[in-house]
Amino acid sequence: MSGRVLEVGAGVGTNFAYYPKSVGQVVAVEPEPRLAAKARAAAIGAPVPVVVTGATAEGFSDGEQFDAVVCSLVLCSVNDPVGVLRRLRSLLRPGGQLRYLEHIASAGARGRLQRFVDATFWPRVAGNCHTHRDTERAIVEAGFEVDSARREWTLPAWAPLPVSELALGRARRP
Repeated sequence: MSGRVLEVGAGVGTNFAYYPKSVGQVVAVEPEPRLAAKARAAAIGAPVPVVVTGATAEGFSDGEQFDAVVCSLVLCSVNDPVGVLRRLRSLLRPGGQLRYLEHIASAGARGRLQRFVDATFWPRVAGNCHTHRDTERAIVEAGFEVDSARREWTLPAWAPLPVSELALGRARRP
């Protein structure tokens, strides 16, 4: 990854320490004020320049261009994932990358658990997180081409939490 990067939903800035020196600047979006304050503190020690803003991706001008967009555990919490992804695609230069680590819909019993918790209490207690979304399909629907993707488990498969399965991938704007 290189050039100018937009990180959406930066949280407390956990990713900042991992950007390679080939990145010229990270513009980190975190609309939650308490998290943004922690992200600003994390930006001070980052190996690359990081600017933290309280804006949202919708707040950027149409002429603004990035070489890459990073989304970590954010697409589960937006109301319109495909719409947000289309907006992010419009902010990428042609050939630019989307790198993502996101909750995804599981199959079988865990998938049924995800649908149940999404319809009842989980979004209210977990920052609007919807665990049973087909995030990978949304990425393709938004006009990205997936270059590589894999699924990871954050907890053992037997653990009864709905947020155990993640998609880790790289897509690009054609």
